[in-house]
This record gives sequence, structure tokens and C-alpha cells, in this order.
Amino acid sequence: MKIDDVSLTIFTWDDIPPTRYHAGSFVQQDSNLGLLRLRTDAGLEGHAFLGSASNPAAMDGPQLIRWLKPMLMGANPLERERLHARMLKLSRNVSYRCIGAADVALWDLAGKIAGLPVHALMGTMRTAIPAYASSQVLPSIDAYVEQAQAFKAAHWAAYKIHPPTDPDTDIKLCEAVRRAVGDEYTLMLDSTWSYDYPDALKVGFAIQRLGFKWYEDPLADEDINGYVKLRQKLDIPIMATEYPAGALDTYPIWLTERATDYLRGDIPNKGGLTTMLKTAHLAEAFRMRYEIHHSGNSLNNLANLHLALAIPNTTFFEVLLPDGAHKYGMARDLEIDADGMLHAPAGPGLGAEIDFDLIGRKTEAVLR
Repeated sequence: MKIDDVSLTIFTWDDIPPTRYHAGSFVQQDSNLGLLRLRTDAGLEGHAFLGSASNPAAMDGPQLIRWLKPMLMGANPLERERLHARMLKLSRNVSYRCIGAADVALWDLAGKIAGLPVHALMGTMRTAIPAYASSQVLPSIDAYVEQAQAFKAAHWAAYKIHPPTDPDTDIKLCEAVRRAVGDEYTLMLDSTWSYDYPDALKVGFAIQRLGFKWYEDPLADEDINGYVKLRQKLDIPIMATEYPAGALDTYPIWLTERATDYLRGDIPNKGGLTTMLKTAHLAEAFRMRYEIHHSGNSLNNLANLHLALAIPNTTFFEVLLPDGAHKYGMARDLEIDADGMLHAPAGPGLGAEIDFDLIGRKTEAVLR
């Protein structure tokens, strides 16, 4: 079996709600996604979405066609490890977002060839996982309190705060949310690389006292020395490694320097599920958690669910808010049940129900 066609359909994503997650970030109201199709001479197709509300597919799509398509054409789609290694060697010319999309499509195709869900190909560990709500930056402390209470009432497992990133305000916010949801409900803080070391330490002591589950990205990604000092001072688990673009080789320094308690990763920043599965097992070897980051679009997040079901050392499934800034292009998207759980997809490959009619109506271009 060989790949005999690679195409990327760019389709409009409009009416996205204005959204912010940290100082300087702002999701625009218009973007586009790309539906990547890897077709084989046996008539099977593997699919992935390229892009997000903040990174339009039109920005990366030409790179994918120029650099990755020639490599994929004529290849055996089951030689995924070889293809992934070759794609990583082109990372100076093509983004990790493109590599991640191609890798997801290869996993989808492999599952369809085998007649199995991707999580079964990886080795199913569980058939359901609890979801947590991951906030946007909200206009007031009261708005965070109301949102946290709503998700607790809906039986979601936890609530994570993306704060305004002023340290004193952030502490007051965390105290208010803790009072509102009680001492037993699971809370986390993601400070989005916004503090210097003294402020990170101050906020860390505050949320440690409040019983938060983890402290995510308080310092700049490059400040490994600061993370080492912070981890020596605090008892609350620290989680870093989410954002640096790169594959498995971006992680060892965090382990050798003992700069983080948990590892983190996603499809567009790390080059796909292949990197993430390896990193999860690397973390497992060190008795560490591997918490999967939201990956920017509906099909990526479905792929994340398969990975989460196949590894023993992840805790929750992240659902980044609001839905309108992240869910698009699916006839049926991920659904959290009344107990706050996500369940294993049963269909072959990713088991995606893509909205091909919407994509047809919204098509801007087809790159070949």
C-alpha cells in the first residue's frame, strides 16, 4: 500500500469569540483551518486538521505541500516512524504544526488500515478519562468564581485558571475561587510564562497554601535555572515543557536539571502523536506525570483523547474555553457526559465525524 495523493483544503473559520489567555495573546475573530487528506492506492484516507483560531492554516499550508508532500508521496503509510524521523529533519523549513498534522493523519490512516481505534493501536490503558475546564482570561474575579462554580456543578473533575498575570491580583483571584468551590475541589493555575522569579515564588507559596494541584508555566520557557530554584523552594508540583517547539530531544535538560515535576506536550508544538507517545513513556520511566495540552483544533483534540486513553500517567483531559474558539469543522465534536467524563471513540482510526458539508461550503483553496 502506498500514499498516492496528499492535499490540503483550506476552509474559513469565522465568528470566533475574542479570547485571551495571557498578556499579549488575542485570538482573532476570523481564521481558517486546513483539512489534510492522505489517500492511499487502496482508497483509504487519513485525515488531520492543520491550524487553529490563532494560527491560520493558510500560514503553514504551503510549507506542508512544498516540503512534506514529496516525502509522503509513494511512501508506505505504515512506516510512520521512518516518515516522522524524516519530517523532523525538515524542521528548519517546515513548522512543527505541519509535521504534527501529517503525523496525526498517518495515525488515522494506520487505524483505518488495521480496523482499530488509534488508542487500541497504541495499547488501550482505559476507556474513559475525566475532563477539566481550562479558563480564558476573564474580566473580573467574580467571572472566574461563577465559571468555576458552574463546572463544579456540572461534575467536571477540575478547573484551571489562566489569570490576568498580575501577581497580587492573581493571588486574590485564586483565593476567591478556592473559597467559592471549597477545599475538596481540584484547582490548578497556569500563569503562562508571565512572572519573574520573586513573583513566581510569591504566587507559588500562595497557591500551595490553597491546595492547588499543580503550578503551570510560571516562568519563561528559557529560564531553566529559575525553574530549578522554584522547584527547590516549593512543594506544589511544577509543570513546564509545553511550549518550546521541538521533538523528544527538547525534554532531557528538564530531567537532568530537575527543573519540572511534570512533563507536558501537544500536537502542533511537538510534531504530533509520535513525539507525545514517546514523551509520555519517558515521563513514566521517571515516575512523572505527562499532562496533555490542548492542541488548537477539534481533530487534534480528538487525537489527544486517543493518546490519553493509551497512557497510564496522565490525569485529566484539558478542555480550553470557550468552545467557540477551539471547536470547529466536526459534525460531532467531543462530548463530556453528566459525570464529567470523556469516553473512548469506537470507530477505526481517530473515529472522526468531520463536517465535510461545512468544509465544502467554506472552502477557500485546495493546495496540491
